Amino acid sequence: MWPTSQTAGFPRRCLKRPGPDMLNPLRHTTFRFLFASQVLSLTGVGLMTAGLSLAAWQIGGASHAGPILGLIFALKMIAYVGFSPLAQAALARLPRVRALIGLDAARLLFMVPLAFVSSWWTIAVLAFLFFAVSSAFTPLFQALIPSVLPDKETYSEALSLSRIAYTLESILTPILVGAALMFMHTEYLFVLAAMGFAGSALCLLLSRRGGHDVHAQNQDPFLTRAVRGLWIYAGTPRLRGLFVMNFGLSLVMAWILVNTIVYAGTRFENAEQVFPWLMGGYGVGAALAAVALPSLLRAFPERRVMAAGTFTFAILSPLILLQPSLPGLVVLWASFGAACTLTLTPGGLVLTRSASDADRPAVFAAQFSLSHAGWLVAYPLAGWLGAVFAPATALVMLAILATLVTIAGLAVWPAKDPDLREHSHPNLPQDHPHIVSSHRGVHAHPFYIDELHPRWDA
Repeated sequence: MWPTSQTAGFPRRCLKRPGPDMLNPLRHTTFRFLFASQVLSLTGVGLMTAGLSLAAWQIGGASHAGPILGLIFALKMIAYVGFSPLAQAALARLPRVRALIGLDAARLLFMVPLAFVSSWWTIAVLAFLFFAVSSAFTPLFQALIPSVLPDKETYSEALSLSRIAYTLESILTPILVGAALMFMHTEYLFVLAAMGFAGSALCLLLSRRGGHDVHAQNQDPFLTRAVRGLWIYAGTPRLRGLFVMNFGLSLVMAWILVNTIVYAGTRFENAEQVFPWLMGGYGVGAALAAVALPSLLRAFPERRVMAAGTFTFAILSPLILLQPSLPGLVVLWASFGAACTLTLTPGGLVLTRSASDADRPAVFAAQFSLSHAGWLVAYPLAGWLGAVFAPATALVMLAILATLVTIAGLAVWPAKDPDLREHSHPNLPQDHPHIVSSHRGVHAHPFYIDELHPRWDA
């Protein structure tokens, strides 16, 4: 847990750095292997997703490919929302790196039959099982990073590197797929995806050489473990605000992901050429904002940076009604990408300072599940509004709604939100180890919801 003081609790070598260094986390040997694992894992997921899209086209053709993909991605959201807390609870007693290696091995094994099956329902079942496993992998991996990089500044730089990795994956995977298909058939994309997961597992295995595998010691019953993250989430005001703000962003970000291709086709009648330019601009803007984010987080609290991201997106959205030229739209999409990075990336910092190390996997799993529940609302809403109204009009409507939701998030998340909170424990005996050194039971420490602090207003 990070103290509020700029100096307390940090090694002197960290305090002497004149400013943020994006490559600083990579100087940590264990994180270097973990970051390589993340890149390979993202590449594997990207290749697998491309393989699913092409397989759906080959099986269903023009008339059925869309419904098949719609079913698959609906199953993906269901797996992410429903299985993440359950999977975290099932893995709570295992060392985290060992559990991640096992999950990578499971994802690899699902790639093998996908390369050979040819019926849509078999593909849907295998994809659902894959996404269920991934619902356990992602939050567990995210919860591991702050244990490896306990310095707040270094961790914020690692979050920015992670955002850049996500952005580059979305840009480079289509290029990799196109190059691969010049030399092999579609089904071999799943073999390449399996190689990505194998590489991810190998990097995780190598990361254990630094002795940073975290051994969980949670002995609670399964059901208690399954709901623990949601209990902490519901009891922590900043986490409730985080959920609301993420939902606000998802409303406009869903428009980008769903309607950019529609807008490009209706505005320019050349979606194939315009769409890559717009999404490329979005990716470049997101990456540039990630580079600048550590400096912003040094100067401003996460709450303000996240709200600024969604407000910036909303303020810029009406510019689409002016029908800018293609270069102007690329710049606008780059601004949208930058705004999304400002809102999405600081969430890891908020989650980390809202739970003990033992509870972080549960809280990250709750965030993973709840955020995808928000996307379950945002995706169909963006698609419906884009179909009923003109795409540009739909974006402005969603921007207005996102603004209102973000204002609600600011109301839920208190502006005064220190890490150290002074409080008392009137129900504990005076000789209890937690308060034995405090004056009349009143003390201050990094505060988060747990058995000793079941209420935020305690």
